Parts: sequence; structure tokens; C-alpha cells
Amino acid sequence: MSRELIIYCDESVSRGRFYSNFYGGLLLPAEYLQGVSSRMTGLKERLGLRAEVKWTSITHSVEERYREMMTGLFDELDNGRGKIRIMLTQNRDIPDLSIEQRSTAYHRLYYQFIKHAFGLEHAGTTVAPTRVRLLLDRMPTTAEQTAQFKSYVTALSHQAAFRRAKIVVPLDHIGEINSHDHIMAQCLDVVLGAMAFRLNDRHLDKPPGSPKRGKRTRAKESVYKHINSLIRQLYSGFNIGVSTGQPNGPEDRWNQPYRHWVLVPRNSVRDDSKTKRRKAP
Repeated sequence: MSRELIIYCDESVSRGRFYSNFYGGLLLPAEYLQGVSSRMTGLKERLGLRAEVKWTSITHSVEERYREMMTGLFDELDNGRGKIRIMLTQNRDIPDLSIEQRSTAYHRLYYQFIKHAFGLEHAGTTVAPTRVRLLLDRMPTTAEQTAQFKSYVTALSHQAAFRRAKIVVPLDHIGEINSHDHIMAQCLDVVLGAMAFRLNDRHLDKPPGSPKRGKRTRAKESVYKHINSLIRQLYSGFNIGVSTGQPNGPEDRWNQPYRHWVLVPRNSVRDDSKTKRRKAP
């Protein structure tokens, strides 16, 4: 009997101060989707969060409720019912790209994320095929560009590592969604936004002419710190600015509930003038 994996995908901050091209995914085995979604929806309702849960919507008035939402989400991850992956690039690594490569960078990066971030080649079984359903946030590209991207993604099914693991990505399993209708996509948006916020030092932002940070910035920092603490309960030495280690080998890319991947483009040149002078905690 075949099984199905659901992956919600999103992207954020194509160009940040220090880190750019943030891509995120939240994976749920199909048998857990309804239960996890129902619990997260119920939690959202109990907390009185009527609007869509989004990183950009965090204010002082909802700060604590967003922290509780994240606790609920990471409880699901900790109990083996889901996985989150975040991919990003560091501005110091300057890729040597052709004009064509630059024009298609958005989809090229998305393709790399889907192909590698979850370690799907370690997710399959030799008994029956595993189908992957991709639920993508609406893409800011033309219908032709999006269709071409989807054809490249479904072709992953024919690559050797995916064939051996019996991983299949059917074309009709790749769709675009409105996050307003999907609580899990909303939760992913918060985690992805938090990482881009902290890695680009947005927690230090101050309103023009003010010596102090605004309430919204402090509220977002509080939510980020809570997410970071939840990740550290999974990995005590977690560092958001580097790729998560693989102490047990490449299978960790599939087995671990939460991972970061700092993608370093091939043929890139390092420019240390674009790095931070200190590490993010």
C-alpha cells in the first residue's frame, strides 16, 4: 500500500541585510494531516486569533498567543508527526550566474529546496511507492514559468535516488494554495519569518529618530526567542546561521524534525565584507 507525504512550501525575503532567499517547508505524513491541522486550528480558536496567523501580523497584543501557537506546533514536531526545513543563502557567498540563471533564480532555488532539504531519498520504502504532494504558496511568476517549474519538479521521480526510494512527485500533486485556508501554511510562515527577522538583525530596528525599539519589533523578538528555545529543546547546540549537522549521517536530513540548510552556490566567491561581526544566538 502506498503512502503520501504532504509538504507545505513558502518563501520569504529574497534580499536581506546578511541572509537572503529564505525557503521553508512543513512536511506531514498524510495520516497525520487531519489530526495535526485540527489541533492547530482548535488552538488558534481557543486563543482567539481570528485573523490569519502570519509573521507580519505579530504585535504586542498577540505576542503571547503566537508563542502558544508555536509551542503547539513544536509539540507536533517533537512527537514525530511533522518536520520543518528552512533553506537560506548568505550574502557573503556571491554566485557567478549567467543572465538566464539570474532570471530563473527563484524557481531554481525552489527546486533545490524540494530536492534536497527533506532528504526525501531516505524517506521511501522498498515495498511500496511514496507519493509527495506539494502545496506551494502562490508563486509571483507567470503561468508558463510556473508550469515549467512544476514539470522539472515532477521529473525528480525519474532521478536515480528517488527511483531507488520509490519517491514519486506526480504533476497533479503539485498545487498552489491560499495560506488563509491552511493553518499549517500559516504556522510555517511564522517560523520562516522569525528566522529571516533574526538573521538579518531586524530585532535591532528602531523607528526613525527614536532611541528605542518599537513595541512590534520587541514582540517579534519575543516570538523568535520562543521559537529558538523550542528548537533548542530538540538540538541543544542549534545555531540558526549554519546548516544543521548530520551526526548520524545523511539520513538525518530526513529523520530530524527541524533543520536549517545554508545553501552555498557553486562557483561562488566569498565576500567577508557582507558578513556580521558577531554570531546570532
